[in-house]
Amino acid sequence: MKITRLKVSYENKLLVDIDFTIHNSLALVGQSGSGKSLTLKALLGMLPSQLACDLELDADFVLERGKSIAFVPQNPFTALSPLTKIKDQFFVGEAKMQALCGSVGLDMALLERFPPELSGGQLQRVVIAIALSGAPKLLMLDEPTTALDPKTRVVIIDLLKRLQLEQGFKILFVTHDMHSASALCEDICVIKDGVVQESGEMRAVVSNPQSPYTKTLIEASFANRKFRE
Repeated sequence: MKITRLKVSYENKLLVDIDFTIHNSLALVGQSGSGKSLTLKALLGMLPSQLACDLELDADFVLERGKSIAFVPQNPFTALSPLTKIKDQFFVGEAKMQALCGSVGLDMALLERFPPELSGGQLQRVVIAIALSGAPKLLMLDEPTTALDPKTRVVIIDLLKRLQLEQGFKILFVTHDMHSASALCEDICVIKDGVVQESGEMRAVVSNPQSPYTKTLIEASFANRKFRE
């Protein structure tokens, strides 16, 4: 899946001007304000009305949320209605709901509970199951492990990798965390100020970054993760 000439602008000022290809799994990495969130919102059709967007896609792919694409937001605690039982937040039949929950390893008894009664890891499994209910071709992830503890973070990344192998969807993982990005994705695109700084195969970029900005991200991410864990 190739995305070319993705441009986001405000009053004729370019905020994002990038292109990238998602072969299997791509991490779009950058610090806050780099343009990665604007890129994600542009692909999801969620940009504020005052921003203009222009992009070109492969001719055989249409960005249609709930069908061709699905989205997993950053914080599972705010992604669901706190006053609605888990089972009532799925818009599929009971058999499919149970199959989806089984695919993410979610205990069926939790379907009768409300979101505040679940842990962060359990809620993230729910959000992932809901996202996959439309059998998307592309799963977009916005910092899906940031609100989780280190152990649960590893579990969720392993879950996403397994689900991708089983269901065949592509992944776009938007994050500032090089450690999580390298654990999940095969390729990487590093952006700063809405412009690509470096891109390529994940192992090659992490082991031998060419951009000073990429080097800074790698050093900060791995150092912070080592300190926290």
